[in-house]
Amino acid sequence: MLILGWTLIVLSLGWVGFTYVGYPLILALLARFSPRPVMRADIAPSLSVVVAVHNGEHALAHKLESTLALDYAGELEILVASDGSTDGTNRIAEGFASRGVQLVALDARRGKEAAQAAAIAKARGEILVFTDVTAELEPTALAAIVRPFADPTVGCVSSEDRVDSDGGEGAYVRFEMALRRLENEASSLVGLSGSFFAVRREFGSPWPIDLASDFRSALEAARRGKRAVSEPLARASFKAMEDPAREWHRKVRTIRRGIAVLSCYRDVLSPRHGRVAFSLWGHKVARFTSPFALIIAGLASAALAPLSATAATLFALQAAAYVLGAASLASPWVARFMPARLAGFFMLVNASMLVAWMHHLRGERAVVWEPTRR
Repeated sequence: MLILGWTLIVLSLGWVGFTYVGYPLILALLARFSPRPVMRADIAPSLSVVVAVHNGEHALAHKLESTLALDYAGELEILVASDGSTDGTNRIAEGFASRGVQLVALDARRGKEAAQAAAIAKARGEILVFTDVTAELEPTALAAIVRPFADPTVGCVSSEDRVDSDGGEGAYVRFEMALRRLENEASSLVGLSGSFFAVRREFGSPWPIDLASDFRSALEAARRGKRAVSEPLARASFKAMEDPAREWHRKVRTIRRGIAVLSCYRDVLSPRHGRVAFSLWGHKVARFTSPFALIIAGLASAALAPLSATAATLFALQAAAYVLGAASLASPWVARFMPARLAGFFMLVNASMLVAWMHHLRGERAVVWEPTRR
């Protein structure tokens, strides 16, 4: 009993430790002693900027004004991909027609990727750029995001996200960006920032409408023998969501879509893909399965608690962390304290992964997206 219990505890906590500590540490060592640099240059290929939107009248005019004001030397076209919008979105987009903005409107909701695919069919640029309607791009963001395409081994480029928050989501995004910087230096990204990313024109075909385009594009690059990289100077910022309920639904939807992509690109997990496969295991597979490891560690330590003081202490620490996290999610007063906010967000993320797995195993797919209002 003791041997089995401690084996489960060590393996499960080791898996979680690898997810959040071991994998970043190995990446840091690879980046330090065996880096894979990316060639960058100031180039200006023709761009097609696609803004996918559903009922985005609250933000679209500002988005188009700010995009038109971006500093870019090359040819630029802007396409608004309206996914069955029923508010004033289409009217606002049409109001920018005289300034070169093209509206591509779907007659019914079919999902973000379906809207993007419709826009790609109309696009003429050498590089396809995708950005969310609520993402704030810096003035030189377009010029920056194309620089890595000077390297012929690069298939797609991600921006770096910045979140205006010192809470759980802000800490999570900062951790993700640090991880991507290490992947950038040592391997290849296995996910792009959906708020702002770019791909070579040939990556627009095919464009599956049932798979998350940001995650899928990175894995498609690996499948085609190309790299997915990030550009630190291409920055997109957005406001954090302070409402746990809204953040919950967004996380469940995002992870459901991520699991679906991972299932369709299982071949990239093969060792023949080298460091990309390692990154996919470390960044995505380990992250998506860590909730199960946490459950095993909790149950095993609870079972051993009557037999071992160490196991009892370990179980008490886990229980205390979960109680603190739950209190943070339930009480704004408790959420004022950073440790509580981090515990709450960690709980929310891992619980949302469990729910996402339940949807996936029942064969339920999240195709029609619900844009996040920030």
